[in-house]
Amino acid sequence: MARIALVDDDRNILTSVSITLESEGFEVETYNDGQAAFEAFGKRMPDIAVFDIKMPRMDGMELLERVRQTSKMPVIFLTSKDDEIDEVLGLRMGADDYVKKPFSQRLLVERIRVLLRRQNAVANDVVGDTEETKIMIRGNLVMDPLRHAVVWKGQDVALTVTEFLLLQALSQRPGFVKSRDQLMDVAYDDQVYVDDRTIDSHIKRLRKKMRRVDDDFAAIETLYGIGYRYNEE
Repeated sequence: MARIALVDDDRNILTSVSITLESEGFEVETYNDGQAAFEAFGKRMPDIAVFDIKMPRMDGMELLERVRQTSKMPVIFLTSKDDEIDEVLGLRMGADDYVKKPFSQRLLVERIRVLLRRQNAVANDVVGDTEETKIMIRGNLVMDPLRHAVVWKGQDVALTVTEFLLLQALSQRPGFVKSRDQLMDVAYDDQVYVDDRTIDSHIKRLRKKMRRVDDDFAAIETLYGIGYRYNEE
């Protein structure tokens, strides 16, 4: 049973999310500020953590920074902010994924499961056995699924889990078109409902992050009414 630390100053979120996670078989520890969580982590580190960003005493960014000094524990940020700078900063500091409030609890559960699977693969040194775990090189793109690392033209790119999965799915077979339905199957559990526009939004944000390191990035092509295609450069 994986232990999850849920850190948020909103008691309604702590209660509702912990009930959902416990119903999925997880052991949940809740904290309503970053300082309390950090003190508890010094005694026993959870398997994965979900941090709010805005909290009293110690915010999520500072908590993440302190955790990363000693641990590679997967961390998901919860935030009500719309500022993309916060997302990029959090990912560069070592967060593994980012979920904006209000959020689907089913989606949060799925993101947690993906990170735990990746963590278990790293812990068991499962390297290079499948297409999903081995390092992939496609022209200027290098992806390391076990370490959630993306490099484009020699520069690191910080992606959320969803963005990583979409880029991986597209780049595995350059030149082949993936429909939105196929990409939804890759990025989400079939119990989580999302519409076409959600995939479009993720692709838009993915392109934007790639263009931060390369203004000319154009490897992901849109085929209107059909889907997306990765063109190897």
